[in-house]
Amino acid sequence: MGEIRPITRVGDPVLHHPCEPVTRFDGDLEALVDDMFASMYAAEGVGLAANQIGVPLRVFVYDCPDESGEHHKGVVVNPSLELPALGERHLDPGDEGCLSVPGQFAPLPRPDRATVHGFGVKGEPVTVEGTGLLARCLQHETDHLDGHLYIDRLPAKRRKQVLAAYEQYHASSL
Repeated sequence: MGEIRPITRVGDPVLHHPCEPVTRFDGDLEALVDDMFASMYAAEGVGLAANQIGVPLRVFVYDCPDESGEHHKGVVVNPSLELPALGERHLDPGDEGCLSVPGQFAPLPRPDRATVHGFGVKGEPVTVEGTGLLARCLQHETDHLDGHLYIDRLPAKRRKQVLAAYEQYHASSL
């Protein structure tokens, strides 16, 4: 049972810089992960990176389905992303959104398979292989930890449209 923390929004500096590696696997990390799950569920997300709640550490949580509909839930600390080789890569052209850019979605082709290697909350090695939405989530959350939002991968014109729509959405929700 973690504490629900506010989600950081596009423009907050913590989202636009690479996060620091986790060096201590202790009770503080476990508490952070609990807060991340609570915050993700409260915001109705399927993944959340630590910097999305203002903590610049390389850790993300996820709870989402793969292409077969099977749900996967977990945490990855200090992830490294592995994608299929270019000749073996198939793109999923689906829409993508982000809790840090609420209310906005845009088509963003990403590889339909992804693997992350890292560690669990107690420091044990973990490998997560994903397809479908899980593959997109693994790539999206690793991007966050590298200081990138999904909108950074969009063509400039589309990125400007998404940000303008976000500003309008944000202004109307105040």
